[in-house]
Amino acid sequence: MSSLRLEEIGKAIEREIDRDRLPGAVIAVARQGQLAYYEAFGYLNKQEGVEMPKNAIFSIWSMTKPVVAVGALILHEEGLLALDEPVGTYLPELSGRVVAIGGDPQRTVPARRQPTVQDLMLHTSGWSYNYGDTPLGEMAPEGPSPISSYSSGDDFIQALSRMPLRFHPGSEWDYGVGLDVLGVIIERISGQSLGDFFQERIFDPLDMIDTAINIPRRDVTRHAQVLPVDPLTGASQESHKHTDLEFHCGGGCLASTALDYLSFAQMLVNDGSLNGVRVLGRKTVEYMTADHLGPDVNTERLWALRNKNGYGFGLAVAVRRGSGVSGMMGSPGDFHWGGRNGTYFWVDPEEELAVVFMTASLGDIRPYHRQMIAGLVLQAIDD
Repeated sequence: MSSLRLEEIGKAIEREIDRDRLPGAVIAVARQGQLAYYEAFGYLNKQEGVEMPKNAIFSIWSMTKPVVAVGALILHEEGLLALDEPVGTYLPELSGRVVAIGGDPQRTVPARRQPTVQDLMLHTSGWSYNYGDTPLGEMAPEGPSPISSYSSGDDFIQALSRMPLRFHPGSEWDYGVGLDVLGVIIERISGQSLGDFFQERIFDPLDMIDTAINIPRRDVTRHAQVLPVDPLTGASQESHKHTDLEFHCGGGCLASTALDYLSFAQMLVNDGSLNGVRVLGRKTVEYMTADHLGPDVNTERLWALRNKNGYGFGLAVAVRRGSGVSGMMGSPGDFHWGGRNGTYFWVDPEEELAVVFMTASLGDIRPYHRQMIAGLVLQAIDD
């Protein structure tokens, strides 16, 4: 990668910080197994004038989801979890699912088939974040933040058991709570809390020293804070506290640093291993990062997400189908996902590239910054 062209990353991020469109950021880029770029910009807490350190801790929200998928695949490799098995096999409370007609929980039909473990990772289960202005929507958790407020995984599953599905499993892609359900399955199979399972099976092997469900109190001073107002709407906003979470939600409860998550991403670039430690088998990573959405799956809601148009979906990651169509540059087979706070990662196996962009930026400005970072990194490839 061109060191001169990599300098454009900092110039662009500083412009966004100066315009109050971004509080600060840390970005880490690895190519061919080497750290090519690692810099911090702006503020950890702009209101208090605290500058951004490289080891800042970020609420990564939905970037938790690929970690949960890896955890589930570890259990699959050990013969403890079958991917095409109905969810009710592992969580009997969620057996016998029905589908609401027109968003009305009082009018239901039996599901054509039951949601599977694989559906949970593909967002094709029928458990959604997006119920719209319907009676069913009033029963549903809106996203990771309200889900994290449950007192336990069992309470969350009980609440979900009272709700019909929004659509027949396997018929649509719709972003939802599937990875939260999968996290509870991991807990029941392993006999551990999700945080402890992650620590033993993923974080310790990958030396992810600052990644956890709850930020330790000694480290809360490194927690990145959002701007007090949304730069596009002017609405007030505040950061999630990210301490003392009782429910270890698989859909969005992790906090991490740029280098920690880069280790996770590099493990995927390396087909499941890092520094001589194997977390997943090569064929397992190939399966995780393949496009699993067949022609009969309605992808309207996936493609409506900015910069996801033209993408398929793997196990908790969006997978690029071709060089064109999408609003972001990339290679066929690259995969990515982001979090509610603006965090973002992607892996390009063809270019042996792993990128982690950490920030604390809520709202609709997130897709712009993700597209900006993708272009800035890819333009620096010089070979």
